[in-house]
Amino acid sequence: MRPVPELPEVETIRAQLDPRLAGRSITGAGSHPSAKFSPAVDAVGCQISEVGRRGKYLILALDDGREPGYELVIHLGMTGRLSISGEVDPNHPHLRAWWRLDSHDVLALHDVRRFGRVHVVDAGCYGTIATLDRLGPEPFSDEFTGAGLWRALSASRRCVKTQLLSQRPVAGVGNIYADEALWLAQINPAVRYVSKPRSGRLAEAIRTALTSGLRHGGTTLRDYASLDGSRGSNQHHLRCYGRAGEPCERCGTELRRRIIDARGTTWCPVCQRR
Repeated sequence: MRPVPELPEVETIRAQLDPRLAGRSITGAGSHPSAKFSPAVDAVGCQISEVGRRGKYLILALDDGREPGYELVIHLGMTGRLSISGEVDPNHPHLRAWWRLDSHDVLALHDVRRFGRVHVVDAGCYGTIATLDRLGPEPFSDEFTGAGLWRALSASRRCVKTQLLSQRPVAGVGNIYADEALWLAQINPAVRYVSKPRSGRLAEAIRTALTSGLRHGGTTLRDYASLDGSRGSNQHHLRCYGRAGEPCERCGTELRRRIIDARGTTWCPVCQRR
């Protein structure tokens, strides 16, 4: 399965988008006829006040002169890519949505596999976007603590990795950074209970893994590229994810791979003993 862009990748794109889109007005739009992308046209006539992020979602704040305003929500799925250029080819086979700006630039969303999604909603009203509506705290916020993570994990008997991927204990962590964080915290991804002290270590490990991704512009394994088309370099700094068969950097034991709830998972059988 192709990795979905996670918090570091989406945040890298957000940081590139904001200075180019903030203050710009959307003068036109178009989309693929699918209902997954057709809401793009609902943003026409609005001004973009800022580009934000929540978990793996990009959220463009829209102002049309009324309160509370709207938000253009974009999820990139597995293969979605955003670009800004002076023109767009409406016949491109992978073009899913586009927005013309008063700067004469065009923001375009290309998505080979069409797993991405576009929404326009009242600001802060995410009831029609179930995953976004139920997101846990942002990992770098004051709301994300070891104690809070322990309470969230203790509310379910699912494997700890599966819980992290659900986005409810913490937002923005996917397959790559879950493997990295669990390795850093020395927690087996298949355990169904994590003690309070270990939850504290896991919270710190999550922040450490995500910080590495942010520092290196994200992880490019296959499809991810930033706004300007450049690839991230964090794949060269991964210590666990995708390294099955290689020695653990901590103890030298061969890292193993297994499937946990349909997701490929890498771990160290010694450092992350059950």
